[in-house]
Amino acid sequence: MEELVIAKVHGPVGHLQLNRPAKINALNLQMLQELHRVLHLWAEDPKIELVLLTGNGERGFCAGGDIANFHTALTTGAHEDFLALLSLEFDTDHLISVYPKPLITVAHGITMGGGIGLASHAPVRLVTAQATMGMPEARIGYTPDVGGTHLLASAPGHFGEYFAMTAASFSGEDAVFLGFADAVISTEFAESIFDELDDLVGLGSADIASAIEVLHSVPESHKLELEQGWVDYAFGAPTLAEVLERLTEMVHPAARKAAASIAGNSPTSVAAAFHSVRAARAEQNLRSALDRELRLADYLMHLPDLAEGIRAQIIDKDRNPQWKPNSPAAVNEAELLALLDG
Repeated sequence: MEELVIAKVHGPVGHLQLNRPAKINALNLQMLQELHRVLHLWAEDPKIELVLLTGNGERGFCAGGDIANFHTALTTGAHEDFLALLSLEFDTDHLISVYPKPLITVAHGITMGGGIGLASHAPVRLVTAQATMGMPEARIGYTPDVGGTHLLASAPGHFGEYFAMTAASFSGEDAVFLGFADAVISTEFAESIFDELDDLVGLGSADIASAIEVLHSVPESHKLELEQGWVDYAFGAPTLAEVLERLTEMVHPAARKAAASIAGNSPTSVAAAFHSVRAARAEQNLRSALDRELRLADYLMHLPDLAEGIRAQIIDKDRNPQWKPNSPAAVNEAELLALLDG
């Protein structure tokens, strides 16, 4: 049976590779347990000085959590089991963020949801220009998690609310602008990075990131910067209702597209995304964001939208979810805000 996570030690370098390429390395319980175990083991091993985390396969680093497993848990009453899985995943993401040794992640291709949790909290975060990244959870009746609200809240202006509420994706180049990565590298270097690590052993994370940026980064084109004016105007409104109102009044084509995307997403998820990004921005603390996201996960998995969203987008693929409630005005924002406050 093939290993879902390959862990190999080469002298002072530990290499972890997600190895479920047919599923774009979608994370399941077995993979998370192995990642958590090996990362702890290597953190305490004095012989290992540098850790590399990559994903096998051309299609992407990691498409996120295994959504089909999530749907099974919801429809069989195994909510607590899946909440325990999420708790382990969030703990693994936090461990990566505070890792005591240089840990390099390489995000390529599709890197969504749980993939961002692994890739974008690391001490050294590399991405290929061709990567497609995002937090698409509002599309399935869920909300950004794995510390995504913390990352989104730290993005320039109000891009955090924009990406959380629309569930839109962004390029590897824009990942650096948004704060999800440190440097853009070529696909060729991403594929051969392991052979270059000997020269980096012994350096600290900041020096490794600087060296790679100087020697191997490729020119970036931050197209998103051109959109910040209208994004900040619309998504910087003081309340959710005013954000939606501003979007409907704008004639900017991108604003109209954003409004249409939000209208197709779960109204409850959109509200949860908006408020959780704002709560994360107020605190600027990853651990608090993860704890808040876990409370939201526990809440949302007991509502009908999550199972319905996965059914419509992943299982039946009819792309026609029936949200309950089906309008922003009917969402219980007070209940969400109480959850966010803990």
